[in-house]
Amino acid sequence: MKDIPPKPLAPMIEVEDASGTRKRLSIYSEEGFAALTELWVRSGWERKFTYEITWLGIPVIQLPEDIILLQELIYKVRPDVIIECGTAHGGTAIFCASVLELIGRGRVLTIDIEVRKYNKLAIMSHPMSTRLTLIEGSSVEQSTLDRVKGLVHPGEKVMVLLDSNHTRSHVSRELALYAPLVTPESYIIVYDGVMECLVDAPHGSPAWADDNPSMAVRDFLAGHPEFEHDPYYGRLAATYCPGGYLKRKRPEGNRPSTR
Repeated sequence: MKDIPPKPLAPMIEVEDASGTRKRLSIYSEEGFAALTELWVRSGWERKFTYEITWLGIPVIQLPEDIILLQELIYKVRPDVIIECGTAHGGTAIFCASVLELIGRGRVLTIDIEVRKYNKLAIMSHPMSTRLTLIEGSSVEQSTLDRVKGLVHPGEKVMVLLDSNHTRSHVSRELALYAPLVTPESYIIVYDGVMECLVDAPHGSPAWADDNPSMAVRDFLAGHPEFEHDPYYGRLAATYCPGGYLKRKRPEGNRPSTR
């Protein structure tokens, strides 16, 4: 009878919790997977991993997991308008426009306080620019909001992405201004709540413990019962917007009967 080789031990990871207690976890356990994911996100953020990713030639500055789930959400909601606060290089706007192009409907309104010359040239010369309007101005200025409202037609489905200034006060202001534009059964997505987990990172900041988008989300949800966090879009675990997928509920009187 041949010797049966011993089953290899499950790889382990050692972690330390907030109290300083150390424990060893199997990487195949739920707790081990969560710990590995957190470490990967933290390490990748420090190395500016997302700056290596492009979409159709334009830097997108998003985690691949977040981009894939955004695609799922756009396909599910099929919005007529996606409002994006925070254009940067324009990759996320181009991504959204390309998904809308495949669906065959919709357009993107992307807002930034300043779009650099060469970024603007790259965005506006892109084939997907036909589904995109670039708005320069502060996302929290009334004149900017008025322009956005003027480009949204009555009865259109609206989705909103918040990815500009990531302070608690600025995100709170954006939520107050743009959440009313989100239609029932659609979403407002708040990016970079991950800052809350990066307080002790080499390029993090102790101020982020309280001054971050996740705190703005909690403040908002506490006073807006018409919105709820949808955990389904955090199921890949690796994300820069934990708790940031906020769904506008269907009004009570318009909900389908369960009978």
